[in-house]
Amino acid sequence: MDLLPEIAQRVSIRKYTDEPLSDQQIERIVEAGRRAPSAKNRQAWRFIVVQDPDMRKSLEAAAFGQEYIGEAPVTIALCTTNVEYKMPNGQLSYPIDLAFAASFMLLQAEHEELGACVVTTFKERDVKSLLSVPFSMRVVMLLVVGNPDESPEPPARHPFKRVVAYEHW
Repeated sequence: MDLLPEIAQRVSIRKYTDEPLSDQQIERIVEAGRRAPSAKNRQAWRFIVVQDPDMRKSLEAAAFGQEYIGEAPVTIALCTTNVEYKMPNGQLSYPIDLAFAASFMLLQAEHEELGACVVTTFKERDVKSLLSVPFSMRVVMLLVVGNPDESPEPPARHPFKRVVAYEHW
């Protein structure tokens, strides 16, 4: 199994058709996130799948009017259930754990020939209120998913030798 072609062609999509996703597609995408690695396998996350058009429009407003959030048929809020846990290296685990989960979901969406985009620009307090997220939890990012209505080219990447070193900096 060669994932590199799907990784290389994946782009952030910001235009979607109004075609709904199947329950099976949504479940496979969320399952991919559920299977992601996490610090000490704590799996300190909750994924909230939003399909209701009115709720998606409310999320769009909470995300400073980014229209594609309301247009995509599915938005998934990636939340942490443990904002305190630090790994032995001193880093908080939840941003890293949820980045892994989002990456796995993005790759599954790509495999499903769907478009997706990670959203981190939003008013967290508003999103938490809309989705009834407990006060002590965090909404770290939103993932919008749907059938793409655009075909942008993958962005340029730095050359391999510029970003990879062996044995030392």
